[in-house]
Amino acid sequence: MAPAPTLPLRSSAFTLALSYVLLGLVTLVLFAAPLGYAWRVTIDDGRTEILQEDAQRFAEVFRQRGPDGLVAFLNERMSMQIAAERILLLTDPAHTVLAGNLPAWPADVPERQGAYTAPLTLNGKTIQARLVHMVLPGGYHLMVARDMAHFRPLEQRFWYSLLVAMCVLLLLGVLGGFLIRRAVLRRIDELSRAATGIVQGDLSRRLPTSRGKDEFNTLTLTINGMLDQIEQLVHGVRNVSNAIAHDLRTPLAELRSRLEEVSVTRPPLAETYAEVDGAVADVDRVIGIFNALLRLAEIDTGARRSGFVEVNVAEVAAGAVDFYLPAAELKGVGLTFHGQPGMMTILGDPILLAQAVGNLIDNALKFTPEGGAISVEVVSGGDGAVEMSVVDDGPGIPDAEKPQVTERFYRGDAGRGTPGVGLGLSLVSAVAKLHGGAFDLADNQPGLRARMRLV
Repeated sequence: MAPAPTLPLRSSAFTLALSYVLLGLVTLVLFAAPLGYAWRVTIDDGRTEILQEDAQRFAEVFRQRGPDGLVAFLNERMSMQIAAERILLLTDPAHTVLAGNLPAWPADVPERQGAYTAPLTLNGKTIQARLVHMVLPGGYHLMVARDMAHFRPLEQRFWYSLLVAMCVLLLLGVLGGFLIRRAVLRRIDELSRAATGIVQGDLSRRLPTSRGKDEFNTLTLTINGMLDQIEQLVHGVRNVSNAIAHDLRTPLAELRSRLEEVSVTRPPLAETYAEVDGAVADVDRVIGIFNALLRLAEIDTGARRSGFVEVNVAEVAAGAVDFYLPAAELKGVGLTFHGQPGMMTILGDPILLAQAVGNLIDNALKFTPEGGAISVEVVSGGDGAVEMSVVDDGPGIPDAEKPQVTERFYRGDAGRGTPGVGLGLSLVSAVAKLHGGAFDLADNQPGLRARMRLV
């Protein structure tokens, strides 16, 4: 079933792109606000400094030429400047205008000298001006001012440029959001179609991958690995079901045959007890199969990992060798151990490790001929790993069967006449995976080398 189409504005890709655009807009505003404030302060300070320099220059003319000389100087300056470029005013102590381009002394300007911002009326229009008031010797008042709107067009261009930049950023963000959404949805559609096929039962199907190393490809590779494991488990369950039905049928058929024969023939007591012992052996065989399957299920779920303790692998392997040594001597096979017990400690389950080593030794004893040799070796594998190998000089396993012998209930041609149900190496492989390692088989030329790598 295909997923419902996602509205553009509700797309996660579009939302993410829009979030980045909003973040960019906020960053631009946060950058422009202090810049505009710094600009305004700098312009105000610069304007005041220029006005103070002009006032000092006019005061120097006053000291050198007197009031009449300053009046002539101001009139000359005003005739040379652009109209209303600079506001100049000179009055006597009574605020009578002597020179300048203001009709009267502004009422909003304080009597004491200093720098102020005040409204001025010039040519019938009220303006906001920055001014410097200076009291000259004899009580004369000098005012030098400038319209604060002089730099307003430049400020407006700055804010207009900021607004245009924000609009361009927003437009590019929306366009980028649609493009990103389109690319993301294309990848999602490909993944969705493949996932739909898997849901419909095609477990061999995999999600499409690309050559890049982006997040989608990484996720796809991870999901494909998970699907490989799921397919393997499903096929394993199917094979296990078939194998259980096959392997349980034989002991149950034998058990029924024994009991039926006893029921029909009514043999003497000794023969009856012998048949009962055989029936018990058949039941034990069935129970052994179920116990092995339960052990494997417990290992697969990782439940045994909670009980990990420090385990000396060399000591576990040496104990297994001691346990199987009488059986090896009885068959005429040499069984030896090689390792350094003090340097092989890992976190693990000692019972499972002992069962795994025991299974490997037991398999080696089944197939190693009389006069052969079996060696159990424990060495350091580097990076905190421990490698435990069981090496024999028996017939070995053909290369074609090596990948299959760890499957549950699989029995090769050489093992069909020997006791067992084909779960031993499956248990060894599961124990190795539980301990973060791996299990592999290699030729010993002659014989087989079975190696567990434990981390």
